Order: sequence, then C-alpha cells, then structure tokens
Amino acid sequence: MAHVERHHRKPCARDGCAHGFTRHGKSTKGACTVNGCGCTRWRADEDDRETWRARWRDPAGAEHAKTFARKLDADRYLAGVEHAKLKGAYIDPKLGRTRFGELAERWHNTTAGLKPSTRHAYRVLLDLHVLPSFRDAPVAHVDRLAVSEWLAALLAGGMSAARARDAFQVLSLVFAAGVDGGLLVASPASGVRLPKLTPTEMCFLDPGEVERLAAAIEPRYRVLVNTAAYSGARFGELVALRVGRLDLLRGTCEIAESATEVKGRLEWGATKTNERRTVRLPRFLCSELGAHLAGQPHERTELVFAAPKGGPLRHSDFIKRKFRPAVTAAGLDPRLRFHDLRHTCASLLIREGASVKAVQKTLGHKNATVTLDRYGHLFPDELESAADRLDRARTHALADPGRTRQVPPVAQLAGRAR
Repeated sequence: MAHVERHHRKPCARDGCAHGFTRHGKSTKGACTVNGCGCTRWRADEDDRETWRARWRDPAGAEHAKTFARKLDADRYLAGVEHAKLKGAYIDPKLGRTRFGELAERWHNTTAGLKPSTRHAYRVLLDLHVLPSFRDAPVAHVDRLAVSEWLAALLAGGMSAARARDAFQVLSLVFAAGVDGGLLVASPASGVRLPKLTPTEMCFLDPGEVERLAAAIEPRYRVLVNTAAYSGARFGELVALRVGRLDLLRGTCEIAESATEVKGRLEWGATKTNERRTVRLPRFLCSELGAHLAGQPHERTELVFAAPKGGPLRHSDFIKRKFRPAVTAAGLDPRLRFHDLRHTCASLLIREGASVKAVQKTLGHKNATVTLDRYGHLFPDELESAADRLDRARTHALADPGRTRQVPPVAQLAGRAR
C-alpha cells in the first residue's frame, strides 16, 4: 500500500557517529549493531532536519521510494503515481533516467530490416544532428520545449527546412521507441510545429535537350540517358537492370530490383516501393537498346548497363566523370541531376496526355496521390473546359424533345388550408 513516512536525516545522538540511514539498518528500533556502534540509531530532536518519503509499489509489485522536503509534496506525488497506475500510464522512474544515447542505439538496432541506404541516412542524422544535443540527457527530462529549441537552433544554424524535418523525424522515431518500450508515457516530439518546406523548382528537359545531353555524353552511355528520360527508371534501377528483363519485341522493360551505393558499397535489393513494375518503351528506344546489347555480352543474367571493365556502374564515379561534363558540354542548367531525367519522363508523359494512373505506373509510385503531390502542377487546368462541356451537355439536352418533355402540373388535393 502506498504511504508517506517521516524520514530523519540526523543519524543518532552519539558523538562522532557517522553512520547514515542505510548503515543503521533502516530502522529506529533497538541499538545499532553495525561495527559494535551501540548508539540509539535515529531520533528526532527539536533542531533535527527531517524529510518525507513516499513509498509505493509499481504494477509489477516492486517497491519504490522518493524523498521530499514537505509532506504536501510527497502526498501530491503519491497521488499522481496512483492515478497513473489506474490509467495504465505508470512509468518506472528508473527507466525514465535512461540516457537518450542508449535509447537511440537500441532503436537504430531495430532498423536492421530497412534498406541499407535508409539506415545509413538515419545513422548520419543521429550522429551529426541529434546525439550531440541529446546524447547524455535522461529521456524523461526532455520536454517539448527542449525539442522546439533544438529544432530552432538547427534552422538558425543555416540548415534547410527539409534537412531539419529529416533530423526531427529521426528524433521522433527514437522517442516513439521509448514510448513503446515503457520508458516514456508520451513522446515529447509530438505536437512540435515543423518548419514549412519551400517548394523547389524541378528541372525538366524537353526532347531536344535530351538529345543534346545524349549527344554530349560518352557514346556508350547515350542509350542510358535516353532510357532514363523515356522510361522514368531511377539510377539504381537502371544499374540493376538485366538483359532477361527486357522484351524488345513487345517494347517492355521489367523493373524488379535496384542497386544503391552506400558508403562506397553497392547494396542490392528490391525497388524503392518493394514492388515490380513493367514499363512500356518507345520503339526508337527498343532499337537503341538492341544495338547497344549487340556489342556486349547479352546473356539473360548480364547487366544492360555495365561499367567499361565489367560489373555495375557506380553512381558517384559516373556522375563525376561522365554526367557532369556532359551537362556542361550540352549547355544545360548546371543544377541538372541524373534524377531529373526521371522528372523529365513524367513531364513528357503528361504533356502527351497521359493520365495520372499511367504516370504512376510508369514511375512506380506507391499510389496516385504521390504522383499528384509531385507532378500535379504539370497537369493542365481543365476547370474552364469542363464548365464548357457541361454547358454543351445541357444545351444538347434542351434541344432533344425526348429528354425535355413537359411534365404535367401537380394537382392540388382538397383539404384544410394550412
């Protein structure tokens, strides 16, 4: 049963006795037997300083205690403990003293099932932005204000809103793990206002600019540029593309795996959405791919876009040595990234009248909402033309006698006037 008891700090009346409360056996009865002390243990003199100790048992039956200077504070704390136990929100105070750094490492160990690139991104955000501020802090001592101050400091230091939101996401995931593990009642990251993202202008190429880029790059990579611009595949998906997944007669390409460079190593795995997709290829691209494969090994398991000495392409090396010089030679925007060829594919499809669903399937988005959020501004505004079509539909209905025959008037029934 939870209760509050008086707790004397003065050890005893014997001169020179230095025994603390624990050494005296936590009792006020009888003489002290520690090292033959023989003193009267605890006593309350008029000038004795005393405290109040709240004692309770947690839901598992373990006993806990906390000391206060006033009985009122001890009673209030104990009432809060009992209330938390009734609501099922009780947290062991010892668990709340767990250091944030320890919890962060435990959480990161649970992400082993994520893609290596995602785990690496989490690790970088933890080490650079999260742990330097929270590593030694007890998790129960971090409140919402501390999180808001940390986020504001990141922005004041020149960090972009997008990067700050990524760091906050990692912090929030760590605290969520603390809630799941019973270290916290609620996450201090919940309810924190995040910085607004500034829309960034995407780079799109028109067909002429794609041709200029393909002509400027090394000849063996021209078909790679065209495939990226007209299939919408990601760089990692093109690196992992194998000959057996191409059907040039039907004009299809199956995107089934990806190879991502993480800390200098290639990590092979499923696509970003963990789903396969089949992409339709233009006829000219099928011809180019056929000519490209004719000059290299084309067994079913061979890579379509291999490095000059064999093996898969490396993103960092290809961008630095091949793609960047080609962008400069073609006179294109120096901010152009290889990933912008994927955006180019989306813009070309939309310009040619492709539906949202067609664009989604080509790019491999999880759902059409992602496609609309990313490329919705590229779709033409049909509100004015839609209103015109509705007007024509009504005009046609009025001109059709069969649809607009007169309805006989409704007869009034005799009865009391209302």
